[in-house]
Amino acid sequence: MDYGIDEKKQKGGFRLKYNAPVILSFAFICTVVMIMAQVLGEGFLRLFVAPGNHTGFRLFSLDVLKLFTHAIGHASWPHLLGNFTFILLIGPILEERYGSGLLVLMMLVTAFSTGVLNVLFFPTGLLGASGIVFMFILLTSFTNVRRGEIPITFILVVLLFVGQEVYRAIAEQNNVSEFAHIIGGFFGALFGFFLGSKKETGKSVEDSISQV
Repeated sequence: MDYGIDEKKQKGGFRLKYNAPVILSFAFICTVVMIMAQVLGEGFLRLFVAPGNHTGFRLFSLDVLKLFTHAIGHASWPHLLGNFTFILLIGPILEERYGSGLLVLMMLVTAFSTGVLNVLFFPTGLLGASGIVFMFILLTSFTNVRRGEIPITFILVVLLFVGQEVYRAIAEQNNVSEFAHIIGGFFGALFGFFLGSKKETGKSVEDSISQV
């Protein structure tokens, strides 16, 4: 008699699972861009640099696309690996909670906003996914948030991560855009407050229906 038992499961086999399609695809694209930059040189990498206000932003040109694509270019392998250490660790949790479509939207909004603000207020170009990293970090602190509550983890993350970036922006002169980190963190907090409360409302409705 056939009970419909999966032979692979019965044998205890394992299979690879593309568990976080947005995060894994993002990591793959960024890696391919980095490899191509190594092969083709800095000229190729400049195609992904969001311009600053001293470089001359052209509205009807590739510059508009760069407001998004700067997030998939990285200056070096340590830059790429540093960002994706966080993204691959945090991203799948967020994708499972918010869904792939909503996570893509949050990433696009964060990348576009940091790109636009960089054009408006900063003279140098912008390159890398650091803004998205900080958006993820702040958003993660709202994973178990409930309406009317502010998680202590959120306060600690703001003090540790965002506070550190504010200090670096004031005290240090380097090639890192602390501004992008701060803006990314701001959007992570914003998404966490609004989407967290909505999801909690949705759960309450579902619970009330199941109890009727």
